[in-house]
Amino acid sequence: MSQTLTIEPLGQAVSLRPDQTVLDACLRAGVWLPHACGHGVCGTCKVQVLDGEVEHGDASNFALMDFERDEGKILACCATAVGDLTIEAEIDEDPDAAFLPLEDHTAELVEARMLTPTIRGLWLRTERPLAFQAGQYLMLKVPGVEGERAFSIASRPGEELVELHIRRVPEGRATGWLHEQLQVGQPLRFTAPSGRFFVRKSAGLPMIFVGGGSGLSSPQSMVLDLLAEGCTLPITLVQGARNRDELYHRERFERLAAEHPNFHYLPVLSDLPADSDWAGARGYAHEAMKTHFKGDFRGHKAYLCGPPPMIEACLKTLMQGRLFERDIYTEKFFTAADAALAAPRSPLFRSV
Repeated sequence: MSQTLTIEPLGQAVSLRPDQTVLDACLRAGVWLPHACGHGVCGTCKVQVLDGEVEHGDASNFALMDFERDEGKILACCATAVGDLTIEAEIDEDPDAAFLPLEDHTAELVEARMLTPTIRGLWLRTERPLAFQAGQYLMLKVPGVEGERAFSIASRPGEELVELHIRRVPEGRATGWLHEQLQVGQPLRFTAPSGRFFVRKSAGLPMIFVGGGSGLSSPQSMVLDLLAEGCTLPITLVQGARNRDELYHRERFERLAAEHPNFHYLPVLSDLPADSDWAGARGYAHEAMKTHFKGDFRGHKAYLCGPPPMIEACLKTLMQGRLFERDIYTEKFFTAADAALAAPRSPLFRSV
């Protein structure tokens, strides 16, 4: 028997199964709640219960303290309702957000190849079109692995195949299976779309995208989507990698830069011998970005996706160049392994 979940201040009522988390019920109804880890660790999805009772599930005592539980607060990603439930949540209204319901998908792997020595590209054909915003990610079910894994979607919305870039994590069971055992023709299951990493197109400002390693996925989707729509605003993509072997899709972006005068592609390599014949930028992504823009980032929107050290360095550089929180967006992923640790945050910003 289903229950009813009412979300204030929207006043919207959605159906809720007894074993379904509050967050899942909201997302499947197209109601977006702030969230990040999905494991009861980070506390991003904390909401207030106005009426009804819940089971707190696996919410950690760090993310949801005892006095907060006594005050009626819950973590939506873990809590399940005991009967009908009414909650109050901070609903972020963004004119560029498409509130798409979370859906289950089945797909077939139709192509796979190594993009770098550590990153495998996967191309999936879904049984029905996948609705998402460029920059969002999917939650993939990996056989034999408990829990889902988040992977950014590298293809743009509307393309026939869904493209993923999977970096092999040392001793990682999920990425190990995706690299070593997954073969063309096999089915995969996932839920999508997830995340709030998308282009704020209504701002009408020049854009900077930074992608490091497999963090290129989201910026690639965003750039492809903008160019396909005929965007004429200045777009700069900074792609950071250690060496040429780890730099992928370079030819594709160079071709796009030749075809679109408003698009500038800046690859930068951080680990090269001094006598290398590489003619491009050397060093780290934030250094190349600073040089290219002469240290002044005012009047831009910036989108960052990659390893935490890269994001932290870019945040500092952007702030020093007078670009601040309201104009910077980052993608953050948490894993089940974070359950034993406090989730890291930038000391510079509250929401990036």
